[in-house]
Amino acid sequence: MAELLNRISIDPAVCGGKPCVKGTRIWVSLILDLLASGLSEAEVRTEYPQLCQEDILAAIAYGAEASRERMIPIPMEPDV
Repeated sequence: MAELLNRISIDPAVCGGKPCVKGTRIWVSLILDLLASGLSEAEVRTEYPQLCQEDILAAIAYGAEASRERMIPIPMEPDV
């Protein structure tokens, strides 16, 4: 996991400090949003050819690590 996370950069001078794939201005959150919306890894890489498989895995690893640190409230639907 640490090896994958080394592919992520957080630099206040790049994209306002948002986590990006190192050497790009592609936000981790963008990659995760695209995957969550149903795009495959191959489709994401077609849209962003500068990314490789390890970059996609690094974004997923970053999201997994971030979820261990922070809870995001999800509204519950009332029982019917």
